[in-house]
This record gives sequence, C-alpha cells and structure tokens, in this order.
Amino acid sequence: MKAPTLAVSACAILLSASLLGGCATKGEVDATGGISAVRSVCPPVAIPAATGDITLFNPTTSRDQSAIDVAALMTNVRSTCADATDQVVTSVSFDIRARRNRTEGARDVTLPYFITVVRGGSAVVAKRVGRVALHFDAGQALASASATASATVARSAATLPDDVREKLTRKRKAGDQDAAVDPLSTPEVRQAVLRASFEALVGFQLTDDQLKYNATR
Repeated sequence: MKAPTLAVSACAILLSASLLGGCATKGEVDATGGISAVRSVCPPVAIPAATGDITLFNPTTSRDQSAIDVAALMTNVRSTCADATDQVVTSVSFDIRARRNRTEGARDVTLPYFITVVRGGSAVVAKRVGRVALHFDAGQALASASATASATVARSAATLPDDVREKLTRKRKAGDQDAAVDPLSTPEVRQAVLRASFEALVGFQLTDDQLKYNATR
C-alpha cells in the first residue's frame, strides 16, 4: 500500500479559501509587558469528529445492530515533522483495529481513509484518499493493520509576516494606550495568524450515510 502524500505549495494555498487552525500557539504576558509566543510551522495532527470509526452493514441498507458486518476504529495516531527546509513535511502513521461478526472462512477487507491539510480553521487546501487492507484468518474475529500518510506545507505560508510578529511580541508598558489590548483582537492580526495556521487531519473516508450514522448513533 502506497501512502498518500499531500503537497501544498504557496501558490496552491493562495488559490484556496481558508482553513482549520493549525500550528500550535501559546501566549503569555512576560515581566516586561510583552507577549511571548511559542509557535511551530509543524501542523498539529488530529482525527476530525465522527471520522475515527467506520461500520459496514450486511445488508448495506440496514442499520440494525444485528446487521453490523465489520466495525473498525482508527487509533494511535502519531506524527513526525521535518521542518529544516523550505518545505515542512509531516509524516502521519496510525493503526486500524477491526472486528467482524461472522468468522467463517478467511476474508480481506479494504477500508478507505483520507488525509487533509486544513488552513485557518475551516478551508481544506489539499486532500488525498488512501486505502488500508485488513486480513481476517478463518475463525478470527479481529484484525489490525497500520498505515501512513504525509502532508507538505510551504514554510513561507506557515510563517507569520514580520510586521505581525512585531505586533504580537512588542513590549507594552502600563499606561500605554494599547497596553490592555489583545493584539489578536485586531482583525488584520487575527487573519494573518489564521492564514499561517495549518492542521493535518486523518480519518476514514465515509459516505454521507456512514457519517450520519456515526454522528447520530
């Protein structure tokens, strides 16, 4: 199985709308009145709500408990990030654990999954679908497999402009006009931070019916 790879260039990002907040930030006011921030160009990795498990039914139109054929869970998601060049590459690996109800005979099941790069909290700028194969031996109810995927983001797109960094980290003294003003409350600063924020998200590639089942059960 070839791991899907995402490449998001600065050009591709400029053509997209906007996207899910990414690089982790943490700010606190230091002793001199400035805001110290810890920020990485490496996007955090997560499983979006309702996409971390998948259920196959037989017959496919039934949603009865007795009709569940195979149920699988995505777990143990981990990532590594290589950020030493102009391209920030995040490698994601995860495990799939599955259970089938009928155990007679050997069986192979292939499940689709996705990896997306989200920018600014809501806009998907890239998406790739892969597949992971599971094998059940005869008489075996459980199966597991591992899969990997990767995403690439241009460092320039994930880096705050110098003027925005200055506004965020500038030291403020008590009595200054903007001393009590959160710089992130300024629309242009907030938008710049969102534009430079990315997340890498992985989950099962679900049909509309499967997503509805996960969200409402």
